[in-house]
This record gives sequence, structure tokens and C-alpha cells, in this order.
Amino acid sequence: MGALSHIRVLDLSRVLAGPWCTQNLADLGADVIKVERPIVGDDTRHWGPPFAKDLQGNETEESAYFICINRNKRSITVDISKAEGQEIIRELAKQSDIVIENYKVDDLVKYGLDYNSLKKLKPDLIYCSITGFGQTGPYAHRPGYDFIIQGMGGFMSVTGESDEFEGASPQKSGVAIADIFTGMYATTAILAAVVHRDRTGEGQYIDMSLLDTQIAVMANVSSAYLTSGKIPSRWGNASPIIVPYQTFPTRDGWMIVAAGNDSQYRHFVAAGGEEHLADNPLFKTNPLRVEHRKKLIPLLEVMTRKKTKSEWIALLEKVNVPCGPINNFKEVFENEQVIARNVQIDVSHPTVGNMKLVASPMKLSKTPTEVRLAPPTLGQHTDEILHERLKLSDDSIASLRHKGII
Repeated sequence: MGALSHIRVLDLSRVLAGPWCTQNLADLGADVIKVERPIVGDDTRHWGPPFAKDLQGNETEESAYFICINRNKRSITVDISKAEGQEIIRELAKQSDIVIENYKVDDLVKYGLDYNSLKKLKPDLIYCSITGFGQTGPYAHRPGYDFIIQGMGGFMSVTGESDEFEGASPQKSGVAIADIFTGMYATTAILAAVVHRDRTGEGQYIDMSLLDTQIAVMANVSSAYLTSGKIPSRWGNASPIIVPYQTFPTRDGWMIVAAGNDSQYRHFVAAGGEEHLADNPLFKTNPLRVEHRKKLIPLLEVMTRKKTKSEWIALLEKVNVPCGPINNFKEVFENEQVIARNVQIDVSHPTVGNMKLVASPMKLSKTPTEVRLAPPTLGQHTDEILHERLKLSDDSIASLRHKGII
């Protein structure tokens, strides 16, 4: 029994931020019904390649993107633009604790599926809306995409090589961090609302914005600007306040060294046979190393190129200098620590057969997460849900399907 096994979630969201949130809730035991458009489904079903292959090696319709954010959910197809489809959603909402959606502001009002409409049917409903810019403000009605938000929210202004390098430019993250962090914050907000409801009987509305979230997760960078008034800049893989704290070239690749204090710095250069760099008056303390980084870093790079990545990591781990490799994903999933933590899991899927997933990182001792359901095929559970929740007969379901409602 998961911690949220008593919770029912109606998921009207698509793409990433909303589904990331609902997958968290589902991993914790919630019964999540994912509502998709008939025939087409969630946009991410078509975002590929890659698509998973079946046991015969043939490509299926299950995209890697969809797979990563939709396990432990049941899929129902409903056309919410039609009155009968809207009625199905209303009936499901009445039986749900939580509704999550990421439509444009006021889009669901015309269908009678917005918070104000649904709370009349279920006053203690928790309703979470996820949009690019939130429900208020001059940008509220703009569509919001992760890439745009990374730029607007300041992330790209501090990501990428410094302008002093030829060809340097702002860079986005390798994953959609604004979407993912918004999904994580939405999960936290929803759980707080559940606690409040359980204490008071009150439901509430949650307004999540990608832009708000992106600025919030800039953490010390946002704080540094608000504190000093100085606009932060790009430092590539280096730190503006700690040296050496960056990537270094080795004889056969790259490694990360994160020497956070003077002792670690001394151990680093001693391991490379260059202990004199610790005694140099220009480099003795971190503030001095920050001030003279342009002189120090080239000297350290000459030193690090003399050994292989594995040689360096073995040396530095012995003297407790924080370091690590830059792994590709083959190396990630072959890493002994990753294997020991069971990060990769296998689940049975109706078309793929054996499907490989990344496990939830939430490890609870009393109510552990588990994969109960593989990411669903489109509409896989439509009949099951309509029988179970709405008590519809086979004939009624067949009629809805004939009319294109489901």
C-alpha cells in the first residue's frame, strides 16, 4: 500500500510538467486516471524517435518520451469538446481528490471543467493548474514553453561558456528543467493541499507557473543579484566563487574536481605532483584563487593532462578530494553504484514486452514506491474506468465509442 493509495487523481495534463507531477503521485500509490484525446492521445506519444521495440525487435508506437513520465497511470480517451465527454470528466472529477490540468488560461471554462465549475460539484476538490506564466499578470494568456522559460527566467544567462571564449553563447539545459521543476513543485503543493483538506475539509486551487518556478530554482544566483545588484554572468563549468571547482581535461577525457576548501586544493595539487601550487602566495586561499584564476587554471590543466581520468579519480578519492567522471549514459547505467541502487527497472508492457524504466528516486522505508502499471497504451483502460467509476454498461460504452466521445 503506497502512502497515497487512498488518493484519486484525474489527470487532464499533457506533455511534461503535469505528467511529471502525476507520475510522482502515482509512484506514491495514488490512482491516476490520465485523460487523453481519442485517436491522437498525449502529444508526447509522437515525440520520437526513439520508440520502444517489441520482443521481435520491431518498433512500437511507445515513444521514449511518453514512457518516462506516465507509468502507474490508467489511460482513458475522452473528447472534452463534446457535451457527453464533458459529462464524463465531471463525473470522474466528483469521485476524485485532485484534478490537474495544463490548458491555457480559461480554456476549460468553456467546457465547464475549470475549478469554479468543478468545485460546485465537489467542494473539497484540490485543483492544480500549470501554465507558462500563471493565471494572472500581462503574460497570463501567452503559451509557455520550457525553452522560452529557461531564457526568460535567467537560466540561460548563466549557462554556457564565458564570453571570453570564442563562439561562446547562452545555452539551455540538456533536459526541460522548467517543466520538471514545476512538476516537482506542483507535487509538493498538492501534498500540502491534501494535508490541509484532511485537517479542515477544505479544497483549494493551486496556480503553478513555469516562469515563477524557473526564477525560484535559480536559488543562490537569484539571491546574489537581489543582494548585490550585480548581474550574474556565464561561467561555463566553472564556479564564480570557488576555485578549482570545474571540469578538467585528462589524458583520455574529462573529469570534475570540486575542491571546496584550501585543504582539498592542497591535496589535489599534491596528488598531481605540483604541491608548490598550494604554497604559491597567489593561490594559498580560495579568495586568492578566485582573484587569480586566469593564472592558476592553465597550470592545473597542464597537470591534469598527465594522467588518465581513472588514474586521477583513484588518486583523488584516496585523499578525499571531491571528484567524478563525466559519464555517457552507457557508463551511467553500468556504474556499480547505479546498479546497486536499482535505478534501472524492468516492467511488463502489453506491446513492448519487457520495458526498461528509471525507478523513482523516492525511497520510503514504510510505504515504498512501486511500479504497479507500465506506461499505458492509448485508451488502454477506457472501458475498465467507465465500468468501474461510472457504472456504464457495455452498450453505453459502445455507443460513446461509435459517436467518437471516447
